[in-house]
Amino acid sequence: MSKSIVPASIADYLDSVAQPEPDALAELRVATAEHPLANYQLDPQGAQVLRLLTELIGARRILEVGTFTGYSALAMALAMGLDGQVVTIDIDSSYQDIATTHWKNAGVATQITTMTGPASDLLDDLILEKGEAGGFDLVFIDADKEGYAAYYEQALVLVRPGGVIAFDNVLWRGRVADPSDTGARTEALRRLNALLRDDERVTAVLLPVGDGLTVARKRV
Repeated sequence: MSKSIVPASIADYLDSVAQPEPDALAELRVATAEHPLANYQLDPQGAQVLRLLTELIGARRILEVGTFTGYSALAMALAMGLDGQVVTIDIDSSYQDIATTHWKNAGVATQITTMTGPASDLLDDLILEKGEAGGFDLVFIDADKEGYAAYYEQALVLVRPGGVIAFDNVLWRGRVADPSDTGARTEALRRLNALLRDDERVTAVLLPVGDGLTVARKRV
């Protein structure tokens, strides 16, 4: 089922005029569609936005929070040069075999490094132990929604000035616009959206792509 926030007829039209996915990316998307948690996967238009951002800013070091089956990591790796590197974090390694198989098939497995554990701890480790502050061009966050605001603050440390931070699912299938929905994840996303609106450290836009994709550029 599509997660697109736009009407089905518009979503179908957008699909019809979208540039085709690379074969390796389409193969992974189709394989993930058979998974019980397939709705966790980024939609193809969101993947295209990530590919475009990677190319626009010439990203060579990318950090991802939330690997799942590796679709978004693959999208970004394919958009980088051979000297690029994606570091991707997930608390659950259950899907790593799927990801690794498709990364190898696409010829980018050596460009992707996985880290397993709680994202907040691993992000702190990158900052405090590995000296990675300012070391990434692009950070993509697609993980537990209650953690988004904290991950954002850590990402601001890890991304270089002029770099980009992106978030998926920020419209949460429209729930953020429904005052009667007071679920923890919905409220967490509302807080994040308000934070980004008011944050002078970034220039940000919330795009109605897929389930809502926010792109924020860290100001110099």
